[in-house]
Amino acid sequence: MRKIVLLVFVLYTSAQASPFDCPSLGDGDSLSQTQLLERLTHSCRYDRLERPITYTEKGSRLPVDVYVRWYIYFMQNLEAHDLQFKIHALLQFRFLDPRLIFRKVSPKRSQPILGEANLRDILWMPHIFLANERDSSIMGTNEKDVLTSVSLDGTVIISSRITATLYCWMSLQKFPFDEQHCSTYLESWMYNTSELILHWEQKRPITFNPDVHLTEYVLKQIWSNESTINADLNDLRHGAFAGNYSSLSFTVQLTREVGFYIMDYFLPSMLIVGASWVSFWLQADQAAPRLMLGTSTMLTFITLASAQGKTLPKVSYIKVSEVWFLGCTLFIFGSLLEFAFVNTIWRRTSNVDVKKLKSKYILRSTLSPRLYETSTFRQHSADSVSMTASSVSERPNTAANYRNYLTKPNMQTGGGVATEETRKFYEFDIGLMEEGGDENVHENRNSWTTLTPQEISQWIDAKARVMFPIAFLIFNVLFWTFVYTF
Repeated sequence: MRKIVLLVFVLYTSAQASPFDCPSLGDGDSLSQTQLLERLTHSCRYDRLERPITYTEKGSRLPVDVYVRWYIYFMQNLEAHDLQFKIHALLQFRFLDPRLIFRKVSPKRSQPILGEANLRDILWMPHIFLANERDSSIMGTNEKDVLTSVSLDGTVIISSRITATLYCWMSLQKFPFDEQHCSTYLESWMYNTSELILHWEQKRPITFNPDVHLTEYVLKQIWSNESTINADLNDLRHGAFAGNYSSLSFTVQLTREVGFYIMDYFLPSMLIVGASWVSFWLQADQAAPRLMLGTSTMLTFITLASAQGKTLPKVSYIKVSEVWFLGCTLFIFGSLLEFAFVNTIWRRTSNVDVKKLKSKYILRSTLSPRLYETSTFRQHSADSVSMTASSVSERPNTAANYRNYLTKPNMQTGGGVATEETRKFYEFDIGLMEEGGDENVHENRNSWTTLTPQEISQWIDAKARVMFPIAFLIFNVLFWTFVYTF
């Protein structure tokens, strides 16, 4: 009994393997689409693991030409902190498979055979992947969002709606006035250029839905490219197979909209810098309000700058936005330093000699003051006159009317004893009188002016009210010129 069963099994197996069991393609017009496809893709005629093969006139094998088209439904704003963007698109492949030609076996059919994922699964498919993807998937269900079409001449079209998250290596040197070029790369996985070549469709290979709108960017330009990628045994990008692999790419040029950043960062920072200048209108001895104003504007600005920086990746180069925030910080810090300087001047107890009422002389005398004391500069004491009695007796009228504005007597001496410094300055002035008389003396004396510390502090504040806005205006001219020129 066992021998009979074994014999029947052998005969059945032989019958299945017999070439005479291959279904006929005759009278294809009477077959349904499913029946016709089952016969076209029967294992005796079709091997889905083997690519379509065509030959030249000389009999050499030709690679499969796969044509690609993108239709983008939706594009999400670039996520700068993750260097990525997301798209929803229709990805379409078109190629010719001579094994699926049914024009002769079913001449009455004029429409292609349509199917979904189940039809795609029984056909040979080019293995193509997104080289810069972070994640991708078919949208909806496999049955719903995959369309497969087989034409009479054997042309196969596979259309899939996909969602993909792709890397975009952004350049943020000019943020937020930057332009980004984000590319999408398609490459053959297991077939090198001797087996498969990718091409863009001739007409409109990349199309965007007219309703696509980005809130932060403006789509300026799109361009595509066909290239070849060389892989060696050290590159696992193509499954550790060495060779040249066909690649397609398209790049979109995106320009960032700066309206949000102008209204939320640049204008507020200008106002904060301007608010720090209010301290110049407060008196120098009002330390509490000036200090509170300076520190509050500084802390507010730092908070504003840090809020903007949280949305960006930690890159090693300097961005334009950082240059702006650094410049504004220096202006606010400068107003604090100006307050500390004028407050120090205000608290001085001695007046300052100034050669002329000009900025350079006032600053020079303020930084290295020549102290002036009115009690000794307005008249000479009788003790000082006695030191030079002989000289004075010769010119009584001159000595009686002379006031030495350059000397500083020793306040600790008594009984008519003067310091060496006093004698030197006094003799210097007497020499001037001998040379030119009273006119030279009064000319030398009138060229110097005395300012109180309070007057100098007010003068510095008055200059700061003008110099700080002018300097900030120059900084803005240079900054915005660089932004829109380079």
